Amino acid sequence: MQPLAARAEEPPVLLRRDSGGVATLTLNRPKAYNALSEELLAALTEELGRIAKDDSQRVVVIESAGKAFCPGHDLKQMRATPEEGYYRRLFSACSEMMLAIVHLPQPVIAKVHGLATAAGCQLVATCDLAVATREARFATSGINAGLFCSTPAVALSRNVPAKPAFEMLVTGDFIDAEQARQWGLVNRVVPAEQLDAAVEEMTEQIIAKSAVAVRMGKEMFYRQREKTLTDAYAYAADVMACNMMAEDAGEGLDAFIEKRHPVWKNR
Repeated sequence: MQPLAARAEEPPVLLRRDSGGVATLTLNRPKAYNALSEELLAALTEELGRIAKDDSQRVVVIESAGKAFCPGHDLKQMRATPEEGYYRRLFSACSEMMLAIVHLPQPVIAKVHGLATAAGCQLVATCDLAVATREARFATSGINAGLFCSTPAVALSRNVPAKPAFEMLVTGDFIDAEQARQWGLVNRVVPAEQLDAAVEEMTEQIIAKSAVAVRMGKEMFYRQREKTLTDAYAYAADVMACNMMAEDAGEGLDAFIEKRHPVWKNR
């Protein structure tokens, strides 16, 4: 694994490795349990921007080094500058990074072990898919320190039903991985020793599909959620008509009719 270009702190806060169409980003602040420092937020946003322009990368995996996935923002760094303007800039930078994941053409998978709390839980909720170990734990625990997790609430409430989401936000209680799966925060829960294999299986399933269909589908999925039901159907019909004109759609339908495997063109 090669580090990204040197930034303000050493070792690098973010690592990237590419293999077989999968770009893996590793949060690399294990001594701080991978807290989202200003530097890490900036590095993630920058690297996601690069990946968005790289058609050779079909899937992105976000993982973490050390014992935890991510506990949220770096509280020591936050308290070092107790100014409203600074906090507005910080939370805006975090929101920009989260939106970069949503707007990324490629599906993003959170590979979760250990704790994912506050903005770390937000990161899991923001990723398109998530696989967690049985030992993983999730919470929006800001309320325990007198701070309602407002920005994490945006992503959480779009994954978890309203009452469970609000319960997490106002109690700060942890939920285990199986509860997170039942509520829709993660897709799969596996033993720790099977985490790599489970994520690899998911990436292979996505890469086996048409790249143009996956990219169009991800954009459509998020945009239709912001519309009324009538407008969503109108928009979806337009997208599907455009998708039908793609070479891969013709190939896929012909392959189905001819009872053979498709050979995708638009990779």
